[in-house]
Amino acid sequence: MLLSRAVAIALVMLLSTSFSEVSAKTIEKRHVRRDWLVIPDTIVYYIYESVNKVSPRVGQFLADAVRIPGIAETRNFLIKETAKITVMAEQLVEKIKGLWKNEEA
Repeated sequence: MLLSRAVAIALVMLLSTSFSEVSAKTIEKRHVRRDWLVIPDTIVYYIYESVNKVSPRVGQFLADAVRIPGIAETRNFLIKETAKITVMAEQLVEKIKGLWKNEEA
């Protein structure tokens, strides 16, 4: 049981999820998150849903594990940093597009 708890916590920490955010997502472009954790969030959400159907007790444990302050702080840090990187990457793409247009003119 201890090993399965350790694996569950490691999975939650690795994929850094918040179940309420994943289930509340829309497909419209203006509501798309800018960070790179949306895919792991979705994967973990589906894992949680599957585990919760089989064993609600383990599902509750996973939901409680996500609320541990260390996991929440790590996830928030990753979201902030990946959002910054995404903005910088978008700016770089725009600069490259601008250079490409200047060369054609």
